[in-house]
Amino acid sequence: MSTTSKPVNQKAWLLILPVIICVAFSAVLPLMTVVNYSVQDIFSPERRVFVGTEWFAAVMRDEELHAALLRQLTFSLAVLVVEIPLGIMLALSMPAQGWKSSVVLVLVALSLLIPWNVIGTIWQIFGRADIGLGGALLQQMGVEYSYTGNAAHAWLTVLVMDVWHWTPLVALLCFAGLRSIPDAYYQAARIDGASKLAIFRYIQLPKMRGVLMIAVLLRFMDSFMIYTEPFVLTGGGPGNSTTFLSQYLTQKAVGQFDLGPAAAFSLIYFLIILLLCFILYNWMQRVGTASKEEVRYE
Repeated sequence: MSTTSKPVNQKAWLLILPVIICVAFSAVLPLMTVVNYSVQDIFSPERRVFVGTEWFAAVMRDEELHAALLRQLTFSLAVLVVEIPLGIMLALSMPAQGWKSSVVLVLVALSLLIPWNVIGTIWQIFGRADIGLGGALLQQMGVEYSYTGNAAHAWLTVLVMDVWHWTPLVALLCFAGLRSIPDAYYQAARIDGASKLAIFRYIQLPKMRGVLMIAVLLRFMDSFMIYTEPFVLTGGGPGNSTTFLSQYLTQKAVGQFDLGPAAAFSLIYFLIILLLCFILYNWMQRVGTASKEEVRYE
């Protein structure tokens, strides 16, 4: 008995060829260039010496790098702790439908349309005590506020600025997750006499797990790579209080022109982000699985 196999058309792969070419030029080739720089001591474009893993060892011993990493982790965790619950509460309070919903969605998304350097400039003016509304208001309340002279004030100002800028993204993602929940779930909850807290815990929160995972990963990665806003607002100061990893890397590469150590540090930076995102993703997957098992058991 003879069988005839259906011919397979491989021309569909040509559709993704432009994407592969773009990724090769925008990601793969620059990455290989950085890897090449990380194992060489570059004196000039014509003079290079292979040093192996010397730059990686030097970077790992850098105490300023350790301090910048600690500041970065603290800032990113603070961003998640504040923005995720705040975004969920904002999404729950937004109108579900009608013209009010459209107006609120536009107003919430406005801060996301402002360029990052403009965000830093806005808050730089807003926080000044002489011409800024926020700084002058705090001064009238008796708070000696100065984001240029007080390290704690500078760090908190950068955090509040990031919360104002990016909480709407979390809210919009949560709003989309809430709107995807069928009405049948709410009808069954009303029949059972469930409270708002029970509805949130057993219906809304589990159904938002997917978008919350996306929100956590996006906000963690973006906050871990923050550069423009704190650079414009504080320049990394006062001292090094707001000098995060990305600005420290820029100082190495551009300010000091240490291309070898900067390339080694950028690879370590890249691996740190991948590792932490992998840990966060797996942790959220386990939490989601555990919550499903709890609901099934109850």
